[in-house]
Amino acid sequence: MRTRLKELRQARGLTAADLASKCGVRRQTIYAIEDGIYIPNTLIAVALARALDSSVEEIFSIEQAGPCHTVEAELAFNTRKPGLESQLVQIFEREKRLFAVPAQPNSSFLPHVDGVIQRRSGRRVSIKLNAGSRNGRPSVIIAGCDPALSILEEQAEAAGLRIGLISCGSRKALELLRRGTVDIAGSHLFDAASGEYNVPIVKRTFEHGATGIVHFASWQAGMLTRKNVRKFPRAVADLGTADFQIVNREPGSGSRALLDESLRRAHIQAKRIPGYSRVVSGHMAAAFAVASGHADACVATSSVARCYALNFVPLRQERFDLVFLRTFAASVTGKRLLDTLNKLELRRQLGELAGYETAETGKQLL
Repeated sequence: MRTRLKELRQARGLTAADLASKCGVRRQTIYAIEDGIYIPNTLIAVALARALDSSVEEIFSIEQAGPCHTVEAELAFNTRKPGLESQLVQIFEREKRLFAVPAQPNSSFLPHVDGVIQRRSGRRVSIKLNAGSRNGRPSVIIAGCDPALSILEEQAEAAGLRIGLISCGSRKALELLRRGTVDIAGSHLFDAASGEYNVPIVKRTFEHGATGIVHFASWQAGMLTRKNVRKFPRAVADLGTADFQIVNREPGSGSRALLDESLRRAHIQAKRIPGYSRVVSGHMAAAFAVASGHADACVATSSVARCYALNFVPLRQERFDLVFLRTFAASVTGKRLLDTLNKLELRRQLGELAGYETAETGKQLL
């Protein structure tokens, strides 16, 4: 369905509110019709035609289905994952380059996608486009492991930005930013020498003055275990026995670094723990393994413990920051994204839904 509603409305000197009043609908309905995301019923279509002194056929037309279109894009990060063909992806444009980001499904519903990978050659992929592809809006790609980045995604999309999320550990996120694949890297890496999060590590990783850091939120990280079971680990020291299986995070992730540090303090050799080499990507995946009974414990945030109704043993208060290149911060898209970090609604949702500390959310750290 194509529409000339906006063109005809403006030609007649009408605002969206004027037209909405004439047709007995809300202004938002007019905008939705003009953007092609809402198809009006017959009564509304006729009312629009009368208000514009036009015909329904002049306002709306139906496009004939054409051939399937394909585009060439670059994988946002290299992977040897088998079966990449037929992978559902979202497509984002950065500096006139197209990137394919694997769509992030949740546990119940299919994700929004722009297309399906048909062929791959190295990091280049051919993608069959979905007819409902959402290309066209300013795009921001964020890499990180915080499940609450979905809250930022929702708030940013309300501000007209399209957000792509790549789930990965902090070190991997920083590497993707260094390579220019993503716009923002989320990190919660602790620097033992300085006792500070993220800033010293970022300074060592990037050229002086090239990056900025904004605080996202602070959380409690700890050990997650199941409820309503007869026996479960009550402290990290309990993992030294052969009775418990864990699930671990990938090397370079903040959660793995916290587990390793906690094991050293408890004088436990990592190789002695069943499941230490069993790796999943992301806090949610680790918590799910525990909740489903495939592991007895993992290290993750209190927010995912709440999500899966798991026991939580606090280990450390951590700071999760967003790292970006200053060139991105100076762009129109970057400024709009950084403005979103200072919205009260974002802080409210991070506090109420995720249980995070947000007093310094949006504060520039570097």
